[in-house]
Amino acid sequence: MRTYRIMISGGGTGGHIFPAISIANTLRKRFPSCEILFVGAEDRMEMEKVPAAGYPIVGLPVSGFDRSNKLNNIKVIGKLLKSLRLASKTIREFKPDIAIGVGGYASGPTLWMAGRQGIPTLIQEQNSYAGVTNKLLARSARKICVAYEGMERFFPYEKLIVTGNPVRSDLEEALTKKEEAVRFFGLDPNRKTILVVGGSLGARTINQSIIAGLDALYTLEDVQVIWQTGKNYHEESLKHLKAYHGIPVWCSDFITRMDYAYAAADLVISRAGAGSISELCLLRKPVILVPSPNVAEDHQTKNALALVVKNAAIMIPDAEARERLIPTALEVVRDEKQLAMLGKNIELLAQHRSAERIVDEIVNIIDK
Repeated sequence: MRTYRIMISGGGTGGHIFPAISIANTLRKRFPSCEILFVGAEDRMEMEKVPAAGYPIVGLPVSGFDRSNKLNNIKVIGKLLKSLRLASKTIREFKPDIAIGVGGYASGPTLWMAGRQGIPTLIQEQNSYAGVTNKLLARSARKICVAYEGMERFFPYEKLIVTGNPVRSDLEEALTKKEEAVRFFGLDPNRKTILVVGGSLGARTINQSIIAGLDALYTLEDVQVIWQTGKNYHEESLKHLKAYHGIPVWCSDFITRMDYAYAAADLVISRAGAGSISELCLLRKPVILVPSPNVAEDHQTKNALALVVKNAAIMIPDAEARERLIPTALEVVRDEKQLAMLGKNIELLAQHRSAERIVDEIVNIIDK
């Protein structure tokens, strides 16, 4: 059997890197002898997560453009030129059969240089609104795997295939373990559970909204909360919680068992990153989305609206969350009909076996 050589580029956030690792794991499971090399940005999450998953990675000094201080972009351009040279050198040495871009800073120079060297490329666009880099890379890409319908607004229709975003395999397996999950967090099985997540670093507005709602949560006898603050906001959150001894809130900077967290949750509060939304669709979880305003081209709002128009999620703008988030969450989590409607509609948007379908496309491109 032929040994495939696969280059996977991108990352920056968990939403990008975990799907990339899922694709790599699926490739390795199907083709145990395949050689996989990641290319990432030197100071981003992938430089830690990819080696931890058992894959080699090359770091590029690439970074994003500074929209607030344009003079800083002189350095950014210098880093880009250096990254293009290093990407070209890495491609020549590794000799991949295909280069895959999952988004993030490193995908641009890697896929650009791969195309220049005649290496076939595949893009995995995770969001409902394509970024500038992927729109440029699409011109030479053989296939573009997307998570949303209607992406012909950005890409050539004949190159598109709707695969969804790969998610961690352990998440779906935990859905049947709600009792076990409730025990893991030390929760009351007779209360409704709200899961609050804001990423590994935390989401400022979501955390501030929970803090603002602690008075309301303290008096409740029918609702409890799993609150993942992220490491940047954990100490501040604990300080506020100390004034509410006995409040039904489990709080930590990081959740080691996200499968249990999802299994225990009746309602989720989350940012609107593409990876999170894909997980919520597969898990049939009612959700209130608070899109981050600090992302390129406001793509999280567009991700959220793609669900809202199908009655598959509730969206609260970041600027309104401090006043509206907790009151809305308490109203929704007590409304069985609304929970059922949201869960049913979000499930309709789920794309199953995403990693396997993307790997099918990868193999088709290589073997042609």
